[in-house]
Amino acid sequence: MYFKIRGGEEAIKASHRLLAAKRRGSTDIAELSVDQIAQQLSLAVDRVMAEGGLYDRTLAALAIKQAQGDVVEAAFLMRATRATLERFGSSEAVAPGEMVVQRRISTTHKDVPGGQILGPTYDYTHRLLDFDAFSHEAEVGSEDRADPLSDMISDPESPYGLAGSDLMEVEKDDLAGDGKSGLSAERSERLRKLANGDEGFLLGVAYSSMRGYGDTHGLATEIRYGDVEIAFTVPELGIVVGIGEIELTECQTLHPFLGSTNKAPEFSRGYGLVFGQSERKAIAMAIVDRSLRGAEFEEEVIYPVQDEAFVLPHADSVSASGLVQVLKLPHYVHFQGHLQELEAIREQRERQNLCDDQEAGK
Repeated sequence: MYFKIRGGEEAIKASHRLLAAKRRGSTDIAELSVDQIAQQLSLAVDRVMAEGGLYDRTLAALAIKQAQGDVVEAAFLMRATRATLERFGSSEAVAPGEMVVQRRISTTHKDVPGGQILGPTYDYTHRLLDFDAFSHEAEVGSEDRADPLSDMISDPESPYGLAGSDLMEVEKDDLAGDGKSGLSAERSERLRKLANGDEGFLLGVAYSSMRGYGDTHGLATEIRYGDVEIAFTVPELGIVVGIGEIELTECQTLHPFLGSTNKAPEFSRGYGLVFGQSERKAIAMAIVDRSLRGAEFEEEVIYPVQDEAFVLPHADSVSASGLVQVLKLPHYVHFQGHLQELEAIREQRERQNLCDDQEAGK
């Protein structure tokens, strides 16, 4: 027996009230502020900005609070907000080579121009819970804090010792002298979609390539995180002015390429550039970028990570979340349609079996 379910405006309003109460939690505990989220959950804020395609730490923190910490839902909120904003111009292309770095490492060269800068990272920590964090005494005192690296500028030369070598793929991902990107339109758009893609999905497909379900593993020749200036051309004045800084993570990877009919063996490249401190995503993005360049290197596309039609649409967490969560909404008509279809198939099968039995009894 199947029953129809009815709802209405009052039920939805009641759901909103329950959600607000659940989001607030116990009133015996101080409410979490947007500023606290922006400052103390900065990595989650960075991810929401990247996948939401909108660089605004305050709005990202608000989205995280509204979504109860669900970063996919928060990215959805950020994209919805971005769609309402008026576009009044385009900024100039950023120059990561002029980044004021907070962290910069190379896994292929020990001695690099300017030295390795470990910066803020979990790479060298023990993956164990720090129960002292329950106490405010665990906070680092101001006398123990490192001075900001405000005067540390990264050296744009990369990879080290291979610049100009015929072992290195000719760089097409550097900024040309006119300040415009040297990337092809196709690759540029692909990188944009990867930058907005879901970190978990990109991590999974990159890992699949590293485990043998792809032709490229890659080495991270440089990973850097820091502040980059944003410049804007004022149309009325025709001058370029700096309008602020944003934090970015950039990753360049090297991938041994054994050669093809028209290309000599060389190191090929992958590239990742992401809002905020998002090293894991930047590395995964670079690996996926190189995997999707198979046509340039005359490689056979046989793995999912090499297939642009598979990777790009499914990397969009907002689209994926929306389509999957549609299943929570009423689908009574669809269900009835499937039910009738199955009943018809069963009846047809029963009639066929009856006919078969009758034929066998003759």
